[in-house]
Amino acid sequence: MKQLTSDMVAQYLQDNPQFFEAHQEMLAHLNLPHPHGGRTISLSERQVLTLREKNRALEGKLAELIRFGEENDAIGERVHRLSIALIKAQDWAHVLRVTQRHLVEDFEVPHVAIRLWGLAVEGAECADVSPEARALIASQSHPYCGAADKRPSLAWFGESAAAVRSLCEIPLRRGSDVIGAIALGSEDAERFYAGMGTLFLSQIGNLVAAAASRTAAQGG
Repeated sequence: MKQLTSDMVAQYLQDNPQFFEAHQEMLAHLNLPHPHGGRTISLSERQVLTLREKNRALEGKLAELIRFGEENDAIGERVHRLSIALIKAQDWAHVLRVTQRHLVEDFEVPHVAIRLWGLAVEGAECADVSPEARALIASQSHPYCGAADKRPSLAWFGESAAAVRSLCEIPLRRGSDVIGAIALGSEDAERFYAGMGTLFLSQIGNLVAAAASRTAAQGG
């Protein structure tokens, strides 16, 4: 005779939902272990507890989604303010000041360095960007986020580089060409980490690249 297993019982009850209709007296006598104690409780009590736990889990997920949505709304508003400021910028020097100010004050990034090597604009700084660094940054399909050590942009922070533990490198793209990069640095090793979302970072890069291209076309 084949030994009856708990999986077989569970499968039988799932395949035969009318079982308890035919044996209703069993429901009144079934007692199950309490999930948070040694005593036993009725099946209906256990069902209520299970539903309450599921409800708490759903409420936690909902609260998390609301928090993420509020955070994204706040970041989107900051990106919008940066967009307006960049639209008003008349030359590269203005673009540079606006971008640095918003990233430091609005996004609370303590260290910001911007390099531009693909456009002829007055005041563009790129002397400390090696061909290897340009090639590495150009090979990134998304902004790099992670540990600061051994990254080409770390040296762009000058004397502050020694304090930077994590950074983000945002390529500035003009069509298929990378014309520069923004480096964001933090003393917090977890501020920029591998796997973090980069949508807003990419948008910032696109905005600054567009402003740089516009000022270059205007002779600024």
